[in-house]
Parts: sequence; structure tokens; C-alpha cells
Amino acid sequence: MQSGIYSGTLRHRRFNPVRHEFTYPLFMVFLDIDRLPELMNVSPLAGYNRRNLISYQERDHFGDPARALRERISQDAGKNGVVLPDGKIFLLTHLRYLGYNFNPVSFFYCYNREDKLQMIMAEVNNTFGETANYWLTPNVERPAGDNKRYRFPKTFHVSPFLKLDQEYDWTFTPPGEHLTSQSVSYENGREIFDSTLKLERREWSRAELHRAILRFPWMTAKVITAIHWQALRLLLKRVPVVAHPGAGHYDRATAQHLGASWRAE
Repeated sequence: MQSGIYSGTLRHRRFNPVRHEFTYPLFMVFLDIDRLPELMNVSPLAGYNRRNLISYQERDHFGDPARALRERISQDAGKNGVVLPDGKIFLLTHLRYLGYNFNPVSFFYCYNREDKLQMIMAEVNNTFGETANYWLTPNVERPAGDNKRYRFPKTFHVSPFLKLDQEYDWTFTPPGEHLTSQSVSYENGREIFDSTLKLERREWSRAELHRAILRFPWMTAKVITAIHWQALRLLLKRVPVVAHPGAGHYDRATAQHLGASWRAE
């Protein structure tokens, strides 16, 4: 398994209370978290923890940016009762472009020493400046052949047009020449929303990174612009706005989710 660049499309579909659908082209990077400074030396236009046209900044991810990312992941895993496998960890994410970064979700793919995918951690961010991590472990895994599928309760408020009282069903293909991730949201047993990421791999190289930037300039600014544009469209369709539940709800919901995970063991 090697670092790379993945490009393709992101599709969102809403089924209730009105039909709403869109598809956007995009690209993301897939990086070995133990080689971040080295990998960001791939181009004179890229930098690690410093301003450049393209940059990776430790502060763009959870935890104390003064600490190594693997250390932060290990600490968060321990806090959530998760034993990390002993192999590589790859981060699928957006970098910072022209000084701006926003990641709706970043995925940490955790492997064992035999390079077999064992678990995934999803770092989710909302437009309120909040972040939460979902540990997708065997406790919430469902049979899916060679893929990874997880069913678990939603505990973090993301969209003001989707309720918190929902259940997620997420499916991931193992990263290879192609990568697919699908998230389905259920409310009272009914599917109301899904999101599908379909990507193709390119090598991690100066030429491929420059090619991606030329094709998708200022990627993260486009992400946040698209979020607000689609929110306006939903408002015009009179989709009800859901109030923010408050941090106290996150604490209770997380505790209940972790309790269910321990019981499952």
C-alpha cells in the first residue's frame, strides 16, 4: 500500500421530505501519516506545516497539532476503548489550498503488519467549527465480503437539514486502483439520505499533484461554497431546518454508543 491521489466524484441524494440530488467532481489525497513531511516535499508548490499553494497543516486535524498525528490517533483510540492494529495508517483527506482548508470528513485507514485493512476512523467536521471522530471497528461491522460495512448511531450534528436521531450504514471498498465510500442515513428505519464517493487512484508524484491542481483549482474553497449553495437550494425547497442539539447531547450520545460497543464485545 502506497500514498496516492484519488480523483472522481461525490454524489449526494436526499429522498425525504423532498427529492434533492447533486454530483460534484473532486480529488483527495491518500497519505501515509508517518511520512507526511517527506511526502509534502514532492513539489516546490507544496509544504508541510508552512504556507504554500498546497500544504498539509497539522492544525487541520483533531488534537494537539504539536504532537505527531499517529500519537493523537493512538490517544483517541485509547480514550474510546479501541486497540489500534500495528501497521500503517493512511489518511484520505483534502489538503490546504491557497491557505484555506475545510474537510467535511477525513478517513483514517488502519492496517495490520500484513497490510490488511482492519478498521477505519472517520474524522467528521461541521460548518459550526465542531469535530467528532467515529471509530469503525469490528464492534459495529456487518458482513460485506471483501468490503468493510458498518452500522452505528449518528451522534454528531452535521447538516442543519438532517436530524441527529438517525442511524448510519457506511460501506468502504479497500483502497486500491479504485476507492468507493458510501454513507446511508436511516430515520425510523427509512432511508432518507445517501452520499457516495467514487474515486480512481493516481500515483503520488509532482506531475500528478500538479495535474490535479490544474483540474480542480482551490479544491477546499469549492467544497465550502458547494455546501452553502446546496443549503440555499434546500431552503428554497422549504426543507425544515433542524436546531443544533448542543454539546451536552454529544456527550450523552457518545457514552451510549460506546456502551453499546462494549456490550457487543
